[in-house]
Amino acid sequence: MREISLHLLDIAENSVAAGALNIRIEVHEDINNDILQASVEDDGRGMDAETAKSVLDPFYTTRTTRKVGLGIPLLKLAAEQSEGGLSLASQPGQGTRVEVTFRHSHIDRMPLGDLASTFLAVLVAYPHIHWIFNYRVTQAGGEREEFTFDDTELKAELGDLPMTEPEILSFVRAMLEEGVGAIKP
Repeated sequence: MREISLHLLDIAENSVAAGALNIRIEVHEDINNDILQASVEDDGRGMDAETAKSVLDPFYTTRTTRKVGLGIPLLKLAAEQSEGGLSLASQPGQGTRVEVTFRHSHIDRMPLGDLASTFLAVLVAYPHIHWIFNYRVTQAGGEREEFTFDDTELKAELGDLPMTEPEILSFVRAMLEEGVGAIKP
């Protein structure tokens, strides 16, 4: 994966597979302190300490379709090569939080990617999950702008209508693109 947003998508899908019902994705571009931070937090089944440590090993996976799990180890490596790091905190029965940081201006930092499309993809693919997406930018002078999307109100308005209806999909896509685009540095 060559974009941070695709790694966030992969981690969010792992959260869904872990039985999460609530998933929060946060991205903070802190230009003022030269940090890019992203996290995915869920309330899934979580992991014990040994399993959480194993997740960082590229030759560990719980999937039966392949024998390696490269997503998180590759993201960790990319972060470390960009003067950042990755942390994973998990408790059995309580969920998991994966957080990654990069030096924002580092020449080797992978691009952030299309956050709006990534979030739309998980929102549509997993409508039974409660999604919260938070994107913040802190400018060089310390000004902070923020866009938060919580799907609770949208789902209440839609009722039984699926988000895959073309008009609804177009509306949600525009809302996400406008929200992210309005504060992108």
